[in-house]
Amino acid sequence: MLQRFATLLFTGSLICTIPLAAGSLFGEDWPEWRGPHRDGMSSETGLKFNWDQQKPRLLWSMNKLGSGYASVAVVGDRIYTTSNGEVSQAVLAIDAKSHQIVWAGKMTADVPSHGYDGSRCTPAVDGDLLYAISSNGQIVCMKTSNGDIVWKKDFVKEWDGKMMSGWGFSESPLVDGDLVLCTPGGDNAMIVALDKRTGDEVWASPAPKGEKGNDGAGYASIKISNAAGVKQYVQMGGRGAFGVRASDGELLWSYNKVANGTANIPDLMVNGDYIFCSTSYNTGSAYLHLTKEGDGIKATEEYFLEPRTFQNHHGNMILLDDYVYAGQGHKNGLPICIHAPTGEVKWGGDFRGPGKESAAVIYADGHVIFRYQSGEVAAIKASPDGYELVGTFTPEVVNPPAWAHPAIADGKLYLRDQDTLMVYDISK
Repeated sequence: MLQRFATLLFTGSLICTIPLAAGSLFGEDWPEWRGPHRDGMSSETGLKFNWDQQKPRLLWSMNKLGSGYASVAVVGDRIYTTSNGEVSQAVLAIDAKSHQIVWAGKMTADVPSHGYDGSRCTPAVDGDLLYAISSNGQIVCMKTSNGDIVWKKDFVKEWDGKMMSGWGFSESPLVDGDLVLCTPGGDNAMIVALDKRTGDEVWASPAPKGEKGNDGAGYASIKISNAAGVKQYVQMGGRGAFGVRASDGELLWSYNKVANGTANIPDLMVNGDYIFCSTSYNTGSAYLHLTKEGDGIKATEEYFLEPRTFQNHHGNMILLDDYVYAGQGHKNGLPICIHAPTGEVKWGGDFRGPGKESAAVIYADGHVIFRYQSGEVAAIKASPDGYELVGTFTPEVVNPPAWAHPAIADGKLYLRDQDTLMVYDISK
């Protein structure tokens, strides 16, 4: 019944809500894109990965979520994601106990159309509010209780926003203190900081320049860095990597060499005073040292890795104890481990692993979890000493390309596959 009501809302009709439960079903939440710290890292322990011996138990699944490549946010007894319905793109709230859609909050007036139709954004949940970005470039603030819109802004109308290419805005917004940040991609508003309660603009940052790439937003999401003692928001845009001062949005530094003209996708990896960045489409990777220079920041290239050595397509990377774990190659997820300070490949990059094409990666309990575009899920020991595949399994539902990033909360592995959500028990 609840799913029927939510579907009606997708078509512009009716809404139904379940009261919020007093308690929480989960231990550690996964409240936004790539987890509690936006780095793909879970602090949970006591997980099992010997999936070859025993496939993880499917606790429950549900379908009819609509189309999308978005991952999920898990907070308390609610799961949030975004999807395309029949006539709109919406945020969905799912009750983890009843396995029903609680509410569907419309982000768009109709279904956005672009290459690879479907939602992209993972909502950012912040107390009684959440924030999401539609693939046609609208940031919306909603109440977590019922999906009511608190405020909404349009990237194009407000800031002359644009994407570097035609596959839709793919960013997941960042909540930081009293601000929510997003990347409209405008010449004078590459990143904007908004009051998270009202949506009022606090500042807008100018776009970086460079010969390589295209003007506009890339497909990455914003991270926080405190390199050189300066709090800054770092991002990968159409012209490459850059950072803006958190207090006023002033452009502090930019690095164009890692840009390409098709799609700059992976998030930047923050490592103290350093940034590890990578893009695909025959581009490559770089390690940047950020140092104070007058009132600004200087970005010095420590090394550059040619694409044959390392280029990350769109599965993102894990940075753990100075080592980068990821999938290597354009349209490939060849497992690889790189020592970030030196660029030395410790292992991998030249063999396939258990799945095909690109791989989305997260980390938990000493293991890097690869979710391949072809659907297979693999657990690899997170060690620079050598490649060790601990376990692999194929989920019950696979609709390639399986691009949605996995999520982990309270011993459960969440896998979104277009209109299906699967929840696996990976606890010991």
